[in-house]
Amino acid sequence: MTNIKDIARLAEVSVSTVSRVLNNHPYVNDEKRNKVEQVIEELKFHQNLNAIHLVKGKTLTVGVIIPYIDHPYFQAMVGGVMKNAFMHNYSVLCCPTSYDKEEELKYLDMLKGKNLDGLIICSRSNDWNTIIPYTEYGPIVSCERFEKLPCAYTDHYDAFLTGINYLIEEGHRKIGYCTGRKYSLSSKMRYAAFKAALTKIDQPILDDWMFTDCYTMNDGKRIINKLRDLNSIPTAILTNGDEVAAGMISQSEMIGLKVPEELSIIGFDNNPMSEALGLTTLESNIKEIGEQAFTLFYTDSNEQVKIPFKLVKRHTVSTIA
Repeated sequence: MTNIKDIARLAEVSVSTVSRVLNNHPYVNDEKRNKVEQVIEELKFHQNLNAIHLVKGKTLTVGVIIPYIDHPYFQAMVGGVMKNAFMHNYSVLCCPTSYDKEEELKYLDMLKGKNLDGLIICSRSNDWNTIIPYTEYGPIVSCERFEKLPCAYTDHYDAFLTGINYLIEEGHRKIGYCTGRKYSLSSKMRYAAFKAALTKIDQPILDDWMFTDCYTMNDGKRIINKLRDLNSIPTAILTNGDEVAAGMISQSEMIGLKVPEELSIIGFDNNPMSEALGLTTLESNIKEIGEQAFTLFYTDSNEQVKIPFKLVKRHTVSTIA
């Protein structure tokens, strides 16, 4: 197998000169550079990247732990990571887990084995006590707020509270909500905001109007089908994602439930489909979370960066007199 010593011999230059050419070092005269490049082309030589990584102690690859590779929320977040990663010549390895703890540990072990330079955790299944020891092997950045790690995050409590308060300002009192995993940090924060807002206006929290494990359009359709079978339904629902809200709008149309006249809906994320649907939603700047997460990894920063959100008012919330 050809190596740089062979190239140096045939080009009649030193091994260090070949190395400088391979690494685009500026301080090589044109004559020597041309001779080396000619030999490389004749031999069809390709660098052994693994060997280079061993020498430099870096893989130039960052892993991004996500539960699902095909969900718009995580696609946008990974897109933000990739945007900044490519600017710094880093590759991005998507690490889908389906919220399987053992699968997540495999990616953490890749960090331990120096197959990755670091990890960005968009959403996790293991507890932090399991994850923290792996910081010994490389930087880990969280996309949820956690005091012991660098993180880029949305304040889900404040965002959800903003959405609920908007519904209350528009006259709604019978309010439901949906979320993802019941006991995730973001779900706990959303429930705390929901409870605080309804308690303030002396409204009960009804289990029939609370929905968990919601991620897709089909989950949104499931919510509407459950509401159809209830004697009393909310006048408004705050969702945890635009895709879920889109499913609710679609199924409402199928069964003749009018949005927003009979059911107001607020989404979360402000992805492209929300504008097409005229969906009132909370813009959580998902892509910026990914961008900032990579920056924290690349600069080895311990900062905690809160990404701002905003309420985007469109046409799926009615006013109750």
